[in-house]
Amino acid sequence: MRVALVTDGIWPYVLGGMQKHSYYLCKYLAQNKVEVDLYHFNSSNYNINDLEYFSNDEKKFIRSVIVDFPASKKYPGAYMVNSYRHSKLIFEALKDKLSLYDFIYTKGFTGWYLINQKHSGKLSCCPIGVKFHGYEMFQKPPGFKIYLQHLLLLRGPVKLISRQADVVFSYGGKITDIIKSIGVKPERIFELPSGVEESTLAQHINPTGKVLKFLFMGRYERRKGIEELNQAILQLNSLGKNTTCEFHFIGPLPQDKRINLPNVFYHGEIRDRAQMQTLVKSCDVLLCPSWSEGLPNVILEAMGMGLAVMATDVGAVNVLVNSTTGWLLANHSASGIEQALETVLNQTPQQLDAKKQNALFLIRNNFTWENLIQQLIKKLHSDFKIN
Repeated sequence: MRVALVTDGIWPYVLGGMQKHSYYLCKYLAQNKVEVDLYHFNSSNYNINDLEYFSNDEKKFIRSVIVDFPASKKYPGAYMVNSYRHSKLIFEALKDKLSLYDFIYTKGFTGWYLINQKHSGKLSCCPIGVKFHGYEMFQKPPGFKIYLQHLLLLRGPVKLISRQADVVFSYGGKITDIIKSIGVKPERIFELPSGVEESTLAQHINPTGKVLKFLFMGRYERRKGIEELNQAILQLNSLGKNTTCEFHFIGPLPQDKRINLPNVFYHGEIRDRAQMQTLVKSCDVLLCPSWSEGLPNVILEAMGMGLAVMATDVGAVNVLVNSTTGWLLANHSASGIEQALETVLNQTPQQLDAKKQNALFLIRNNFTWENLIQQLIKKLHSDFKIN
């Protein structure tokens, strides 16, 4: 089987949840001896030609094709214009190889031009799938300016590409509902969650101690709900209810998004995997108060290391978080987050440990890349008759 994986970067050459998903997708397809032509680009200081984050055995099945993302001056709509230009550059790079592929898996806008060409009858080729991850542009935005960007710039192209693709990949949960609502027929939707590597899973949970440790992981984006979380922490502090808990933040957060309290700790960006895992495992509850999400890697990774999760019910979060693994928030308000924090603080250590254990079991049994890639390969074989 030969697949073209067309993506807007892979981790760690480009940072982000979508890029990490692309990395693991490529890695585990190669491990299963699927030939992968990887169309991507670099925005880091690493030498992308070395692909040093893949093993030598994996690299035997990966052909790297670099298609740089166009650069231009910043102006309203520039990202969309450059995304379309990028999709045309990608088309030029792969058009003469179309007959070689059994399936083409595109991420975001990278397949825009190719999908449109096939849909309009200007070329024929194997099935083309598209994945937009969270479809955040159809979820509730944290402000009017972002709402206008979603409405005027993003929704139209995303709806068009999703309707024209042969297959639309979904994480499940509310994301599938969104995909259906924009006109994609259910039979063209394939639900496949993301996951973690078996080797990264904790062997057991760390029992909850006298001081409950909350954790936030990620870079700053307005939709991540850091402002509301900060307000909730300050409210908790004003009520004198923060004496038995700590808040730990991992990620490159701006100084003006930090609060100065003795039980709040900022660790910055951590790239060393062992150091990251040690810190995460020392915590008890991951906080993910986002306005919009897909299926956050931070939730998967934290649950896989034995943490319970408190998160807003957006995207496909409810595929992972429920009353047995944590706390699912109905809204993004600071008062709602503060009340949920109080609920967590009122839990006994035994109750917290049960949720942590359930979270670890859920990931181990259902969300490892070793199992997920088999589901994808089976889908390609059964639905598209690929040998």
